[in-house]
Amino acid sequence: MIATANRQHLHMTTSAIAAHGPRSNTSLNPVAPRTSYIRVPPGNELPANVLFAVTFGDRPPIALQRAVRVNLEMLSGADLVEVWYANGDVVSGVDGAIRHAADEHFLSAVIEVDEREHGGILAATAFAYRSIARFQANSRFPHLLRTWNYFDAINRGEGDSERYREFCSGRVAGFDGKTQAQYPAATVIGRRDGDSRLQVYWLAGRCPGIALENPRQLSAYHYPRQYGQTPPSFSRAMLVTPDSLMISGTASIVGHASQHADNVAAQVDEIVANLGSLLQGAHAQSPVLPATFGRGSLFKVYLRNRVDLQVVEDRLRTLLPDGVSWLVLQGDVCRSDLLVEFDCTHAAV
Repeated sequence: MIATANRQHLHMTTSAIAAHGPRSNTSLNPVAPRTSYIRVPPGNELPANVLFAVTFGDRPPIALQRAVRVNLEMLSGADLVEVWYANGDVVSGVDGAIRHAADEHFLSAVIEVDEREHGGILAATAFAYRSIARFQANSRFPHLLRTWNYFDAINRGEGDSERYREFCSGRVAGFDGKTQAQYPAATVIGRRDGDSRLQVYWLAGRCPGIALENPRQLSAYHYPRQYGQTPPSFSRAMLVTPDSLMISGTASIVGHASQHADNVAAQVDEIVANLGSLLQGAHAQSPVLPATFGRGSLFKVYLRNRVDLQVVEDRLRTLLPDGVSWLVLQGDVCRSDLLVEFDCTHAAV
C-alpha cells in the first residue's frame, strides 16, 4: 500500500526478484498496493482511481462501499484521508454485512458488527471473522493480507474478561482452523466513543503474501498464558509484493514483555527499534525492499494520552528521515501500560 510505481519500475522489480529473491517459493502479488494520505475536501467525491478510503474522527465517510469512518480523534494530520489506490478499474458491491471493492489484484472490504446483537465483543468478533472467512473463500482474492480492528473500551474488564482478550478469543474462533503461517498482519485499537460497533476492514489478494516475524519479539501467537487464554492471532508483518511491506500494530514490547512504563519517549524509541528489525528481516527476504524508512513509508500513530503528542512528534522527527509521513490518532492500545502504538506500510519508490 504505498509507493507509486510505474510499469518500468514494476518490470525492474520483477526481474530483480527473479535474480535475488524473495527467498521463498511463495508467488507474491505482482503489483504493489499503494497508499497515501491526501486531502479530500468535504463534499467531494472519492476519486475513481481509489480502491478504498479511511476517514477518521467526526468526518463522515466519503463513499458508501469504498470507505469507512473510524471515530478516532486526529491529533496530527487533520483533514487527511487515507486512500488505497487501485491498479485498474474498480468494481464495488455489498455481500450481506460486508461492503467491498476490488481491482484486478486486490480486494478491500469492511464489516461493522453491533456487539449488542451478539451478546458482547467475543461473539461479535467470532461472527465478523466467520463472515470474513466465508466471503474470502468465495472471492477471487482468497488470501487475507492485512486487517485493522477497532472497537470501544478495549481495556475494560479484568483478567480474561478484558475486552481485548475476549476479542482475541473471538478472532481465533472465527478464523476456524487458519494456521499461524496464514495469519494476516493486523492492528487492534480501542475507540473511546461508546459506540457498540466492532469495525474490521481488510486487504486481500489473489496471491498470498509472506508472513514475517520479528527476532526482537516473541511471536504474538506464542504469548504465554498471562496475556489471556487465547494468544493474539496475527503476524508481525506481511510482505505483500517483493517491494511492499505491511507492518502490524507495533508497541514497546521486547520478547513478550512491555517496556518503559510511563515513559512515552522511551516507548517510541523501542517501537522504532522493533520496526527497524522488521525492515532488516524483510530486506533480507526480498533485497529490492529498502532496509530503512524513507519516502515510501507511511505511519499511523495511536496515542493514548493527547498530552504526549509533542513528545512523540519530536521523537519521530529525530528518529525518522525526512520524507516519512505520519498521522497521529488518539486511541487505546491493547495493554493498559502501553502508551503508543504504530502501524506502517513501507515500499520501494
